[in-house]
Amino acid sequence: MAPLGFVVVLFLAFSLPPYLIGDPAQSRVPQPPGFPAHYPLLVAHVMFASVAMLTCFMQVWPWFRQRHPVIHRYVGRTYVFAGVLPAGLTGLVIGALTPFGPVLAVSNVMLALLWLAFTATGYRMARQRRYVEHRRWMLRSFALTFSIITNRIWGVIVTVALSPSLETTFRGNETMLAWTVSGLSGWLGWTVTLLVVEWWLERGHTRKRRTRARRAPDLAPVS
Repeated sequence: MAPLGFVVVLFLAFSLPPYLIGDPAQSRVPQPPGFPAHYPLLVAHVMFASVAMLTCFMQVWPWFRQRHPVIHRYVGRTYVFAGVLPAGLTGLVIGALTPFGPVLAVSNVMLALLWLAFTATGYRMARQRRYVEHRRWMLRSFALTFSIITNRIWGVIVTVALSPSLETTFRGNETMLAWTVSGLSGWLGWTVTLLVVEWWLERGHTRKRRTRARRAPDLAPVS
């Protein structure tokens, strides 16, 4: 958990300051023309998503979850209602209106919808005391919460890979290069992370099934 916590703090220390001063000129996302509400929605999204990242870190920390179950529940409610819910709803709007092209816009909308759906399902499982399913759905939510970090990693990789092709494949069009990098990193940022979590969940589920099968008595008829 220590490396994850360090990455979260480092990421927020880098990402938050431009949105704390209320100056649209400092925004790392260009403002689309004809939509003045974009910047306040973007600031709200960044703030609520920061709450989601910090509280999600606490939720997936096994020691904290086991030693402080009551606080775990309160932090979980904060994650859902003061983090994912407002961040996901604002993300739907600003994601659909991204200035980096339609490929990224589709990715942003799908990510926001799945983020909201996974989190709502996980919360409902907890309310029904179906805690095994609750943890599985919240791990999927965790994957999407932290996909903003993997998105940046993929962005660097894709930029390094495609920049030499600016004058050939993209015919010197820097806008098309930026749209392509943003679209690819946007999709890879959350799909790969979610697939890794699904693999990990199924791997653990398969291991438990095999363990139960080995421990089960042999009920085959004796001839």
